[in-house]
Amino acid sequence: MEGMDPASPSPEPAAWLGPEAAPPVAGWTAAKPGWPESVPVRWPVALGVLAVLEMLGRIGVRRAVPVTAGARAFGERGPDIHIMGTATTVGAAGLVMFGVLCLLSTVPAGLRPPAAAGLVVTAASVITVSVFAVLPVAGLAAQLLVAYRLGRSRLVGGGGPALALAVPYVVIAVVAPGAGEARVLVVLLAVLTPVAALAGVARRREAEAAGAAQEAIAGSLFEHMARGERARIARELHDVVAHHISMVSVQAETARLTVPGMPEEGARRLSEIGDTARAGLTEMRRLLGVLREDAASEAPAVIARPSRHPQPGLAQLNELLDEGRDASGSAIRLITSGPVTTLDPGVELAVYRIVQEALTNARRHAPGAAVDVELRFSRDALLVRIRDNGPGTPAAATGHGLLGMRERAQAAGGELRAGPAEGGGFLVQASLPVSPSAAGSAA
Repeated sequence: MEGMDPASPSPEPAAWLGPEAAPPVAGWTAAKPGWPESVPVRWPVALGVLAVLEMLGRIGVRRAVPVTAGARAFGERGPDIHIMGTATTVGAAGLVMFGVLCLLSTVPAGLRPPAAAGLVVTAASVITVSVFAVLPVAGLAAQLLVAYRLGRSRLVGGGGPALALAVPYVVIAVVAPGAGEARVLVVLLAVLTPVAALAGVARRREAEAAGAAQEAIAGSLFEHMARGERARIARELHDVVAHHISMVSVQAETARLTVPGMPEEGARRLSEIGDTARAGLTEMRRLLGVLREDAASEAPAVIARPSRHPQPGLAQLNELLDEGRDASGSAIRLITSGPVTTLDPGVELAVYRIVQEALTNARRHAPGAAVDVELRFSRDALLVRIRDNGPGTPAAATGHGLLGMRERAQAAGGELRAGPAEGGGFLVQASLPVSPSAAGSAA
């Protein structure tokens, strides 16, 4: 054991501890930024670039002649800018408008609210098809993308808004029938947009069902582990209490047999004390015996004798730290300060188990990190600190191991806190009473 340097005292507990992470909340949590609420920026930008390239590939310039494209004509005279694959001819202003619409039908597909993305992309696509009788392939892909996002999003709810994106194309296909590329595009969008929307709705429902199942499994696992830890604590407390009751019985019998000239009434009372202690011990073993692991692993049908090994305590801490060093290969120090006193066996057992679980958490969440185990003795309490110099991840503060450590500390009449340490690392700190009377009053 190493003594603490009095010139560099440890920080106070409040300075070492950060705010504890809140436990998981049952039910659906608030939507987090991510799919389908947002998409990578490169996707809509790539679609916009492809739409512009397709637009430039479709442009053909002829001699200056009167424009006779009817409702699709822009400008009265000037260079004849023809959109190949259609009967549409435009002027310079029309060409600019065509480019802007190509961008509006693709790039806004990445807008964070899926409803806004669907509204802008659908409006731009409908105008492009209606006026120019053409829609870039990238625009068609963007329309399907926003329909899928809207169906997938939990923020909107239901498939109605997503299916509504197909209504303008159905109306155009019915009210303004025609032939050529425009007709094909309108029919494709009228058919594929609902398909994409329903696919998003199906995927959302599947994700909700999977999330509900995972929450149920996680809740059952948490409850099972908590019950197992409580059973383990009950077994160990049983051993500690059984030791004390056995000592009461033995001391009562010893006093009755070794004190010469004891009055008959006193001897009878001591005998009754011994009988009462033995009866209480039998009842306690009967009630808690189901928690003991008495079945031998080699022969499950044969009842084995309970383990007679003493419960671990402060004397076994050095062995525990040696095992931790061998298992992780990291530096683990034991630091003590204050006058070392003999503690109640239940308190020593709680200290041992808290240190054991804290070292296990350090190996799991901060592999290779150095760990300091500090025992600070005072007149009324023992302060136990286990600190590592790892990343201090908050995820470690919500595990099942910490629940067991807190319950152990409370069962011994103390308290425990855990969280990221100031300056880095993770800290587990427990304050435990040094005497059974203090533990009983705290409990």
